[in-house]
Amino acid sequence: MSKRISSVEQYEALLDSYDTWLFDCDGVLWRGDHLIDGVVEVLDILRRRNKKVVFVTNNATKSRKSYKTKFDQLGVEAHVDEIYGSAYAAAVYLSSVIQLPKTKKVFVIGMGGLEEELRDEGITFIGGTNPADNTLEPFTLADFTLDPDVTAVVCGLDTQINYTKLSKAFQYLTRNPDCHFIATNEDSTYPSAHGLLPGAGSISAPLRYALGRNPVCTGKPASTMLDCVKAKVQFDPARTIIIGDRLNTDILFGQNGGLTTLLVLTGITTEEEITGPNPSPIVPDYVTQALGDFRVVETAT
Repeated sequence: MSKRISSVEQYEALLDSYDTWLFDCDGVLWRGDHLIDGVVEVLDILRRRNKKVVFVTNNATKSRKSYKTKFDQLGVEAHVDEIYGSAYAAAVYLSSVIQLPKTKKVFVIGMGGLEEELRDEGITFIGGTNPADNTLEPFTLADFTLDPDVTAVVCGLDTQINYTKLSKAFQYLTRNPDCHFIATNEDSTYPSAHGLLPGAGSISAPLRYALGRNPVCTGKPASTMLDCVKAKVQFDPARTIIIGDRLNTDILFGQNGGLTTLLVLTGITTEEEITGPNPSPIVPDYVTQALGDFRVVETAT
């Protein structure tokens, strides 16, 4: 059963117990383009106490460099080497795990941020933001020529998803039995400033259904994302905590990695999902209303 924290002593105990703090972003630090109250102050408290701060997001629409721009615009201190996104994890998976040969290509369903991370890893790609693929014209196989160098399809959130992209991806994955199928993440939804919208998992769902197979996922809760963090950041899992708003991604990700988990209720997960008549089987170690609640340790001194 989760422990609800609310007192100064409880927040101080958490601050004393953990040296590395991992944060989801959407729903924890902000909603859409609106910063959640108290976030800047709490992150400042952590940095002044010499805690390691790491931001782990399933957002695949932005590269780490462009994601830092969002932090800057919202007035949140962050450094590129503290940011780990599912687009970056997908690129590292291709370059370092699969070790995709330089002569091969990736077909992309996704946006500019995913393309930037692939480019930085030296991976050649087609599709994505290419105007030829961002069309509402009918797709026909009579006009399609298979690129024999494509040996992977990577699918992220794509707000310009269309039948052409799905059809081309389907062709690569069915005509080449060795073609890798990779999803940056499988979030069904994501929180915007004005409510929920379909997430990257909803974009790859038509392909999963058509193919009858699931992709390799490089975002939370898969261990690929934590492997990316471990490659760059030294931390003791026993003294590491992850703060998230979603049970089946953030909290499960932490549990899979042996981390302590703290759920905030400013994003996807509702109170009823953890205390209602049919609670989720995924149980966080701790629950608090919002990240800003940690400010009490400063006001009490």
